Amino acid sequence: MSADRYDVIIIGSGAGGGTLAHRLAPSGKRILILERGDYLPRETENWSTEAVFAGERYKARETWHDQEGKPFHPGIHYWVGGNTKMYGAVLLRLRERDFGIVQHADGVSPAWPLSYQDFAPYYTEAERLYHVHGERGSDPTEPPSADPYPHPAVSHEPRIQQLADDLARAGHRPFPLPVGIMLDEARPHDSACIRCATCDGYPCLVQAKADAHVVCVKPALQYPNVSLLTGAYVERIDTSATGREASEIVVRRNGEEERYRADIAVVAAGAINSAALLLRSASWMHPDGLANGSGVVGRHYMCHTNSALIAISRTPNPTRFQKTLGLNDFYYGSDDWEFPLGHIQMLGKTDATMFEGESHHLLPGFAAGKLASHALDFWLTSEDLPRPDNRVAVDRDGGIRLHYTPNNLDAHDRLTRKLRHLLNHLGCEPHLLPQNAYFGKRIPIAGTGHQNGTIRFGHDPANSAFDINCRAHEVDNLYVVDGSFFVSSAAVNPTLTIIANALRVGDHLLERLGARSAVR
Repeated sequence: MSADRYDVIIIGSGAGGGTLAHRLAPSGKRILILERGDYLPRETENWSTEAVFAGERYKARETWHDQEGKPFHPGIHYWVGGNTKMYGAVLLRLRERDFGIVQHADGVSPAWPLSYQDFAPYYTEAERLYHVHGERGSDPTEPPSADPYPHPAVSHEPRIQQLADDLARAGHRPFPLPVGIMLDEARPHDSACIRCATCDGYPCLVQAKADAHVVCVKPALQYPNVSLLTGAYVERIDTSATGREASEIVVRRNGEEERYRADIAVVAAGAINSAALLLRSASWMHPDGLANGSGVVGRHYMCHTNSALIAISRTPNPTRFQKTLGLNDFYYGSDDWEFPLGHIQMLGKTDATMFEGESHHLLPGFAAGKLASHALDFWLTSEDLPRPDNRVAVDRDGGIRLHYTPNNLDAHDRLTRKLRHLLNHLGCEPHLLPQNAYFGKRIPIAGTGHQNGTIRFGHDPANSAFDINCRAHEVDNLYVVDGSFFVSSAAVNPTLTIIANALRVGDHLLERLGARSAVR
């Protein structure tokens, strides 16, 4: 056992854990970050489609099982900075209406225990911290904010500008995507970001993507009171005899067991792994899993219904940085459908290597190059609903079993058809092709990038595991700050909400630690 006792131990260094460490670092309190991965290596392969997508160089070498016992390899990444090392850096706020009850064709999306106004100031801070570029007022569904984005919207390259103009002529309202990158288009010679073609789904070799490692963990470690252990897999959390206090965090590192103690333990391993950790931590006092008297831990797993689709432009598309345009005109519904459909945004640009890989190298290189040079890549997201049977479970050996049956599919099919019907107005051929490389393999359950909802927060201990400060109802010093606290998934990328919530919980913890004045 480590002889040291910490004020706070944070399990995970991604959007939630890394941001929380950054928030608490100036307090002077002793903080330990436990990260199961290592630092992602900076190497030329960071920019290689062959290495990143075909070779899955940075993807976790891990096998999970579905509800039928079939193995699959999840699209998950264990590095300092978590999954943000590979994310597309689109940072959208949930819509104001997403915090209330939303009726879908397939059921009801429940209300959150807090409102948009509770999160609004933290969204603003999160956008500043993560260098978000955007244009306030351009998205017709965006929630209210008196503060402009900290940086101007990333400009469209010519083919994407033409796409925006064509959408506008067709009566739609495209908007610049809010993107977290360290780009200075006014002073390109001083810009950290070089606007490369390998951002979305790739690690950033020049560290100009606003990921949790670069913008939060690295600055936090400049404080002498903050430390980081890599290669530290947390096997379980033990409690005191009463079960009311997380007493020891049991870690497997370099093949050896280590134990760490803290006044406050924060779980931020991602919605799937955090739920699995609590379930593995079952004990006499918590027989169904730590903090799981309600039975909700692991349940209500959500990941969105997502599609990566390619349109073939009739004119060449030489765009390098393509992820600059979004469309929310169907977010709340359409003229022929009263229920929400979802969100459309651009994806990173497909290249010839991706097309060759998806054809199992049956497509000649010149043909793959021709297709890639005319590809327009879209990402479609629809809300999936929190079903209790969609859940994380653990096997006897601690392995993860993910039960997931997609729902609300009619909305997603309609959203796809809306995009397909627009293609003729956008200078494209009238077909959409699946883009399989983004998840490596098109296995829906393996697409865990938007994971959320497995340890929901709320006022009532009977139907939530954590309170509105994301503290466990049953364990006084246990918190969670990843996407597991979500009550519903909405239909936008969850990362900004995870970041904002980590800042919010961070302020609560500073108050609890008596250190708020030291930070402010």
